[in-house]
Amino acid sequence: MAAASSSTAIPTVEKSNFLKLQNGSDIRGVAVGGVEGEPLTLTETVTEAIAAGFSGWLLAKKKNVSSKCLRVSIGHDSRISAQKLQDAVSRGLARAGVEVIQYGLASTPAMFNSTLTENEEFSCPVDGSIMITASHLPYNRNGFKFFTSAGGLGKPDIKDILERAADIYKNIANDDSKGAETAASLDVKRVDYMSVYASNLVAAVRKAAGNIEKPLEGFHIVVDAGNGAGGFFVGKVLEPLGAITSGSQFLEPDGLFPNHIPNPEDKTAMKAITKAVLDNRADLGIIFDTDVDRSAAVDSSGREFNRNRLIALMSAIILEEHPGTTIVTDSVTSDGLTTFIEKKLGGKHHRFKRGYKNVIDEAIRLNSVGEEAHLAIETSGHGALKENHWLDDGAYLMVKLLNKLASARTSGLGGGSKVLTDMVEGLEEPAVAVELRLKIDQNHPDLQGGSFRDYGEAVLKQLENTVELDTKLLKAPVNYEGVRVSGYGGWFLLRLSLHDPVLPLNIEAPSKEDAVKLAHDVLNAVKEFTALDTSALTKFVGV
Repeated sequence: MAAASSSTAIPTVEKSNFLKLQNGSDIRGVAVGGVEGEPLTLTETVTEAIAAGFSGWLLAKKKNVSSKCLRVSIGHDSRISAQKLQDAVSRGLARAGVEVIQYGLASTPAMFNSTLTENEEFSCPVDGSIMITASHLPYNRNGFKFFTSAGGLGKPDIKDILERAADIYKNIANDDSKGAETAASLDVKRVDYMSVYASNLVAAVRKAAGNIEKPLEGFHIVVDAGNGAGGFFVGKVLEPLGAITSGSQFLEPDGLFPNHIPNPEDKTAMKAITKAVLDNRADLGIIFDTDVDRSAAVDSSGREFNRNRLIALMSAIILEEHPGTTIVTDSVTSDGLTTFIEKKLGGKHHRFKRGYKNVIDEAIRLNSVGEEAHLAIETSGHGALKENHWLDDGAYLMVKLLNKLASARTSGLGGGSKVLTDMVEGLEEPAVAVELRLKIDQNHPDLQGGSFRDYGEAVLKQLENTVELDTKLLKAPVNYEGVRVSGYGGWFLLRLSLHDPVLPLNIEAPSKEDAVKLAHDVLNAVKEFTALDTSALTKFVGV
């Protein structure tokens, strides 16, 4: 098929506007108009320039290689802007002379895997891969994730691509007819790579069960795909393994997400999969986010395995396989999880920063300096294993759970999800766990023309100084992000958001009264910062 051409008038876009599209190690923007206060930023022409920018970046990395020798795969989730952006990405790649391979509806982990698979029938391995997704964000957003065989690109790489894109955009805006003609004339190839990816997941479960063809026969497992890209898991993974999947829901892709936000951290989403498990008397429930790089589960009694509980379960599985290994997590994990990993499981808990790329990169760094780490996982549901190329893959995490179910039954330890539930026995969980978001007003005179980041750091320093004078509070001796403090049987963490003018405050405590005491101490410490909106904190403490 030929890549469609674009003939619309092209407005001017400054380089600074391109750079604003960076969201850490991803690109995010508004791809669908019509929402008040959210102007279109990810147009087809901007997308075309970004794809061409990625081609230039990739060519610079693959020295002594012609662009005509490069091939790049493109996949997308279920968003309503996916098709037009896929076409624009194809034009941008073709403009740069790259071989274009479209996968259509795909998962983010599959896109990375396409850089590793060796199968010429499916045009693999590719040199680079682009996933069109904005995870669980609203329907009008979209974005891009980029991969090579070395993994996902980092922040400096994304900035480089956007700077290249800004320069390329000028050529497009100046009616680069030669480039447009090249883009229109080149064909793109369509490949069903998701079948290859899914067959690898099936093989992993069969291997764990002793090469039994249908190791999940008799298990009733329901899936909630949230109308994202995860519906394949039912027909291409669970059913070939023999599982009963009746009661699975929201498998059809629908970019308006009519049933619930496809987010394993969302309470409504978790209630939906829990209800499906209980209504269908299933052994296990599985839920994915939009692009399947995050997941969570529910046992037969309706108990959720997400956030700290999912980390505890994965830690138990990994520490059985690799005794004593280090588990790397983000900064908002609980004290109870630390106790569970270190005292119950005999591992080491390395609590690092928020951001899945930060957590994964830290695990890789620890291994490089001689500290063995096999699992890097965030409370958000992003989890990556050393055995799986440090890729955060929601489907692979669930395969590890399925492996445990299948191998337990093969070993005569019984069926159902009880084997999983038993693995987190002894995990101490707080009676109260809240997150309050304290926003910084960037236009407030108290900033005195400075950045929100400088202002936020000043807030944290003031809190740190206050804590040191309070004998009832103890600052965490090892901490990589924000100010983490124990007291009243619980703890709090105040940190600066990675991207936004916000200071999230996480509090966990054995009672509401103790949580309020912790919140009150924070409020007293930061109340003089008038550009900080403490209304959520004030409401929580009841002032």
